[in-house]
Amino acid sequence: QVQLVESGGGLVQPGGSLRLSCAASGFTFNIYAMSWYRQAPGKERELVATITTFGVPTNYAASVKGRFTISRDNAQKMVYLQMNSLKPEDTAVYHCNAKYGSGSWWGQGTQVTVSS
Repeated sequence: QVQLVESGGGLVQPGGSLRLSCAASGFTFNIYAMSWYRQAPGKERELVATITTFGVPTNYAASVKGRFTISRDNAQKMVYLQMNSLKPEDTAVYHCNAKYGSGSWWGQGTQVTVSS
């Protein structure tokens, strides 16, 4: 059974940091590209960042470039999103995604709220 379980979300003040984690199971993790997406209320889901099977970050959204860092640990089947200098506009549900060929899996998401 494929599972992607996100954690690490919460309430943080503007300028603060959070580290999101995504634990994967039930599939061959190291052949899947992994991504973080986010969806804010009333908005479409948007790609935040992708990391290749070899651990090369790609496709950072312009709005997060220089503030967010995606990483992965193939041995532990984990993917992370380090978020620094958070802004209120980063408030959203953050979802982990695994993609290989035509296959794509999603986690349930973790809420991130940036507010004073």
